[in-house]
Amino acid sequence: MDPGIVYLDNVAVTAAMPPIAVRLELAERALTALVADAEMPPKIGVHPRPDGAFAHAMPAALRPATDGSTSADDLLGVKWVTGFPANRAAGLPPINALVLVSDPATGLPVAILDGGPITAQRTAAVSGVVVRRWAPDVAGRAPRATIIGAGVQGHSHAEMLAHVLPGVVMTIHDRHPGRAAALAAATTTFPGVESAVAVESMVSARDAIREADVVITAVTFARPEDRQRMTPDWLARDALVVAVDYAALCSAATARDASLFLTDDRGQFLANREAGQFDDYPDPTATIGEAILAGTPRPPRGRVVAVPLGIGLADIVFAADIVTRARGLDIGLLLPR
Repeated sequence: MDPGIVYLDNVAVTAAMPPIAVRLELAERALTALVADAEMPPKIGVHPRPDGAFAHAMPAALRPATDGSTSADDLLGVKWVTGFPANRAAGLPPINALVLVSDPATGLPVAILDGGPITAQRTAAVSGVVVRRWAPDVAGRAPRATIIGAGVQGHSHAEMLAHVLPGVVMTIHDRHPGRAAALAAATTTFPGVESAVAVESMVSARDAIREADVVITAVTFARPEDRQRMTPDWLARDALVVAVDYAALCSAATARDASLFLTDDRGQFLANREAGQFDDYPDPTATIGEAILAGTPRPPRGRVVAVPLGIGLADIVFAADIVTRARGLDIGLLLPR
């Protein structure tokens, strides 16, 4: 019997979200699958009328493991994500998304999920994979991390950093000091956080970054004057930079100066560079998945820069796990075809 299509809203997706340790496993699975076991074109984008708005379609397919094991089932789906900067003024979220999961054998849709929580958590999990593997060794003291941008991604990354960097001392910077203070207060509920500091608005992003071992840049929509402002002299010698916000803050010089420069998907990075998103950036040393499979160590000296662009495959991998968990919890709305 056809079970129909399950719809999971924001509340249901959040309720069925796997724990952090599993999110890290799912993210690493997606990153390494891109090397040989998946098909995923660069994001297909259109640009609606409001200034700065975008809409992206992100299809992806995961094939089974070539050794015949059942640990990596076929997956097929697409994410539809829109960004409308002016929504904030109207009290609406600027980023909205849906994820559609299809049966890979028949193509029939099996689930529709609110993509907001998935976007937040899979992005942070990808960053967590990078931090866990390439953060500098700071034996003898607490690790220091700075998050630039205290929005949705700032919140999800703060929780992830608390998990992968036990005892972390965290600094939060945002153009709006109230948002930085709210996130700093929220981090005290995360296990593993030693302290969180809300940087006042008169303290520059540069001052917030300069002693950090790990820097996460998560600015949702950068002002033109802020783009590529973070140059190498802002950073500690061996810092790890995870630029979640593309080149909104991280300069091409910082990427060129890095001892190791990674991205999640080479084809998507090159397409974005051709479109002007990464002016003057070098070619990546490797993809994150390639570096994981090759066992690439952290360089003994110098910075590591990672630019995760957001891969649709990770959304589908997360969505499939969430659908399975939702069924076990008996939550979600069943829709007829």
